[in-house]
Amino acid sequence: MLKKDNWLLGILIGIIFPAIIFGVLYLIINFFGTPYQKDILLKTRNIPLTGIFINMLPFRYYMVNLKYDKTGRGILAITIFYAIIFFIII
Repeated sequence: MLKKDNWLLGILIGIIFPAIIFGVLYLIINFFGTPYQKDILLKTRNIPLTGIFINMLPFRYYMVNLKYDKTGRGILAITIFYAIIFFIII
């Protein structure tokens, strides 16, 4: 299912990967972090930025290894959308 070359798959991957990474990092920091670490990491917005950056891994995989341009473009479009939203909110 993940080896198709279409925009919709790229958009779904671009939405799901950062959401998973954001959720995992948020839970790790809330359960295992000290109050000082929570303040620094959550106030500086490092977690959302890490979630956006994680899209580069599937993007590179689909563009370089599989040569699926449409899927890679879908991932890139969502990544750019997330980056714009990130800078508007900050």
